[in-house]
Order: sequence, then C-alpha cells, then structure tokens
Amino acid sequence: MIGYVSVGADDLALAQRFYSAFLPHLGYGLTVSSEGLSYSVPATDDGAFLPPDFYVKPPFDGKPASAGNGAMVAFEVPTQAMVRELHADALAAGGHNEGAPGFRADYSAHFYVGYLRDPQGNKIALYCSSRSEPGRPD
Repeated sequence: MIGYVSVGADDLALAQRFYSAFLPHLGYGLTVSSEGLSYSVPATDDGAFLPPDFYVKPPFDGKPASAGNGAMVAFEVPTQAMVRELHADALAAGGHNEGAPGFRADYSAHFYVGYLRDPQGNKIALYCSSRSEPGRPD
C-alpha cells in the first residue's frame, strides 16, 4: 500500500493554486506549513481505506525541483464529466495540457483519462475507469 506521494515545487503559491483547483473536489483537504503543502483525505470513523496523502514541497537538498522523466501521479475521479471539468480547472489554474480528456486506443474500454503538467512540470493524470460510465465507442 502506498502511504504518501511527494512532488517537488519551487513556487508553492503556484503549486497551491494548481492542486487546489481539483484535489478538494476529490475529497482532499489542505494543510500549509513551513515544509510545504500537504493534501490528505480526512479519516472516517469506519476505518475505510484512504488514498495516500499527497505532498508538494521544495526539495530537501535545497536544489531546484525537477520533474521525474517517466514519473506520473494519477488521481481517480468518479465520473468522466468530472475528469473533463477538473482537467479544465487545473489548466485554468496554471497547468499545461499533456493530453485532453478522452479514451485512448491502447487502454481498456472504460479507462477515460486527461493528462496535465503542474507549473513545475510534474505529470498528473485524472482518470475514471468506472464501469457505470460509457465505454470507448469502438
């Protein structure tokens, strides 16, 4: 099980604008500290499984942040419409388009995804794979 995911950022204000455009819609709350941004889904009394925390922080070594080549963080979204909405919101909040929301021929028939880069260049996917949503029209 993944406990948390962390990405680097040099400009935390830009990062906060970008990530706060969609993570709260997925149930994440934000805590800002001197160490950076911490997004987490609040625990419930029923002990339900929670997605990993997501941290955005300046690199510990003090060097500039850089995006990992081939690294990506994917966030599951409940509906295809919400993928489109959150992708657009993230673009408006300073993100860069890496692939418009839609189906991909090489992926499963129910995998609907949009790709972005945050202001630092970290690659982000917003996806829905719900079988209650329409599948790829082949």
